[in-house]
Amino acid sequence: MIDYKMELNDEQIAILKGEKGEAMQQVLETIVLFGDIFGAKRLVPVTHKDTHLVTSFGMGVLKPLYACMEKLTSEGIKAQGYLTLDPRPLDYENVKCNIVEKIVFNKVMYSMQAPYEEYLKKLGLKDKNAFTCTCYLDEVGNTPKEGDVIAWAESSAVVYANSVLGAKCNRNSGMIDLFGAILGYVPEFGFLTDEGRKATWKVYVKTTKKPEAQILGSAIGMKVMEEVPYVYGLDAFIGDELNDENKSYLKDFGAATASNSAVGLYHIDNLTPEAKKQGESLIKDDAKVYIIDDEELERVYKSYPVMWKKPDAKPNLCFIGCPHLTYDQLCQWTTNIVNGLKETGKKKVVLRTIMTASPDVVEKFKKTTKYQLLMRSGVKLSSICPLMYTNNPVARGMHNIITNSNKLRTYSTSRYYKDADILDIITGK
Repeated sequence: MIDYKMELNDEQIAILKGEKGEAMQQVLETIVLFGDIFGAKRLVPVTHKDTHLVTSFGMGVLKPLYACMEKLTSEGIKAQGYLTLDPRPLDYENVKCNIVEKIVFNKVMYSMQAPYEEYLKKLGLKDKNAFTCTCYLDEVGNTPKEGDVIAWAESSAVVYANSVLGAKCNRNSGMIDLFGAILGYVPEFGFLTDEGRKATWKVYVKTTKKPEAQILGSAIGMKVMEEVPYVYGLDAFIGDELNDENKSYLKDFGAATASNSAVGLYHIDNLTPEAKKQGESLIKDDAKVYIIDDEELERVYKSYPVMWKKPDAKPNLCFIGCPHLTYDQLCQWTTNIVNGLKETGKKKVVLRTIMTASPDVVEKFKKTTKYQLLMRSGVKLSSICPLMYTNNPVARGMHNIITNSNKLRTYSTSRYYKDADILDIITGK
């Protein structure tokens, strides 16, 4: 049995002694060692049992992952709740690939996708629609309540759960999320503690109009790094109610803070749950200050590098929806695209455009008249992970991709444009 520092109860000690099998012993050993590294004094129960996993892709090189999955499933071990995962990497029906791209995807990159998903089913996969980075949406249903302790990974999902829902979760890595789901316990440190949820930055938004969520999040993320910001002034533009529109805004804002740096929690004055209840008591006395005005946002926007081989080349592919779009965003983008095409006198978008949303959101959207309008515009609708698609070196070399996602910009060679500019480009303005 390993040496450990934290306090464990009798059940946990028995697991460490191997009384529930070797696989469970190794799972708990990993969680305990992980907690010890961060100074956790104990393990606390996971109160929202449904877990979101970050590892959704069956890459052939992840042999240790499959060996672990085989050991767990062979001993009949599964998560205490159901599992949702990040999006699948492939969708040949809606995101067409040439034969070379398919060979790389199927034989080199994601050769273990089908066997991996079989393991996931045995471990507690929710259903065929469980693959999305926005598991917390009502349509998907993996939505913890305020104060719930969860065992999630995926940076954009974790920051949303912590900030918008008021749940408690650290930025876990792949497999730590699954092990917490299996045990029903996670180490208590960081964002699981009151002190760890306090803000060390005061951010003042002093723009003349509503900031672009993706750029504002990027600016804050790159400034505060992994620390917690308390944001003033944003409620002047979006109000003090967590309605669907604001949740969509904060989804994109948070994803940018998390991907452009390592933010796992933010507070929005007069809007997010903890800020509404606790106000400035959430801010540490020695908090640093960051002021964001129009000039600062423009400086951040212009600082993004162009990673294309030929910077002045024309784009040939557009991705909208990373993280996955909400239902409201799908509807709004459809309206904007249809109206944009009317203005330019065109029937279809002039650039290959793919919008992504969770399977459950897509199913809901397909029941509306807007879906037919979107299809007639030439836009494709998918539940793919754009990032996993752009990881293909062949695709990366063939496509000059534009996007309104700061996350996709950060993790790929895609070029970032503001929403209005994206709309103008794809409708031919």
